[in-house]
Amino acid sequence: MHYTVNKLAQLSGVTVRTLRFYDEIGLLKPAYVAESGYRYYQDKQLLLLQQILFFRELGFELKNIQKILTQSDFDMSETLRVHKKVLRKDIVRMTQLVKTIDKTINHLAGNKKMNEKDIFSGFDRKEQERHQEYLIGRFGDKVKVHIDESNKNVKGWKMQDWESSAKEFNVICKELTVLLMAQKTIDSPEVQAIIQRHYDWLKKFWTPNKESYVGLGQVYNSPEWVKVFESHHSQLAHYMAQAMSVFAEKNLF
Repeated sequence: MHYTVNKLAQLSGVTVRTLRFYDEIGLLKPAYVAESGYRYYQDKQLLLLQQILFFRELGFELKNIQKILTQSDFDMSETLRVHKKVLRKDIVRMTQLVKTIDKTINHLAGNKKMNEKDIFSGFDRKEQERHQEYLIGRFGDKVKVHIDESNKNVKGWKMQDWESSAKEFNVICKELTVLLMAQKTIDSPEVQAIIQRHYDWLKKFWTPNKESYVGLGQVYNSPEWVKVFESHHSQLAHYMAQAMSVFAEKNLF
């Protein structure tokens, strides 16, 4: 079956202007262009657009989506399974946040008072404190200098700052998962570019040197932390730790 650009826009909810832009940058080319200049799309392009929309929904940038979709070993079925797993995780969290909203509405209406724990149910801000306690328990007091730096840097953060930071880290994990499943080596430019973003993200809290960045990778790969990454992929923690070690060896002192 053939679809005009207007029909595809109607089906997908993507504007005609956006579809034309995707064509211009090579992200989604039509199946063919008629002599009249009209673009026509087929089932293959519809499924490819679905993938683009999934990646956009998960926070991926267009340039990164394009890199993923143009890989010779891109597996659409396997990628859909990853999307499904990630979305299920998001559903659980969003469901919890909806419950928190309902409780807050009742609280404000005077129907049922909320306790302190319920007010922040579903948010990830407290996770930072648990991570700090774990680091001190594993590495001792020497890690406190980094924790103090982190606490100083985030002292003025508001809820939206924590949410934005958590989202950024989540996107990093999602993009690394795609590369892991595509069997990209840990020293590949694509993987190392994402690890650079992870390092830059981490500097919002504290600035690791070579030793501490490798050490953080070991923490990620420890049994206590692997579960943080398992929602993306069972091997992500190990993959990321190895990639961080490569990055540290090449870029840090």
